[in-house]
Amino acid sequence: MEAMEAILSRRSIRRYTAEPVPEKVIQELLEAAMSAPSANNEQPWHFIIINDRRILDEIPKYHPYSYMLREAPLAIAVCGDSRRETVKGYWIQDCSAATENILIAAQAKGLGAVWLGVYPREERAIAIQKLLGLPEHIIPLCLVSVGYPAEKKPHANRYDPSRIHHNRW
Repeated sequence: MEAMEAILSRRSIRRYTAEPVPEKVIQELLEAAMSAPSANNEQPWHFIIINDRRILDEIPKYHPYSYMLREAPLAIAVCGDSRRETVKGYWIQDCSAATENILIAAQAKGLGAVWLGVYPREERAIAIQKLLGLPEHIIPLCLVSVGYPAEKKPHANRYDPSRIHHNRW
């Protein structure tokens, strides 16, 4: 699938088949994530692969919009490392870019995925830190639910020329 096709056809998928995601494909998703740009090339990210059914089933107790993890064979926690940050606050942008790369790569690989925000919701971040045993300096930005889609959503044309301004407002 071409890059533009993957970007324009990507939708949030919340229903999955039981088919596991192969390790090679997971590695490709993470290679895409780590190819994202980052401020000062700090690459402040860490990724936790979650495929333990007990953990996937536990997350919805702490994250109210993560019910799809009960079906998903896999989730990826995208986390920022505050110790790698020399430019304050940019870890959020860096990890967001990595997350978007995961979503686009998943679409290109025939997978479905959805971005589940954790940070800046303190109660979610603390719960996920505890559940995953994260050190204090590792902050969970989001979870990405990943699997083979059990639903198909039509292309959503979100292009809106009224949101485009040239040189000035």
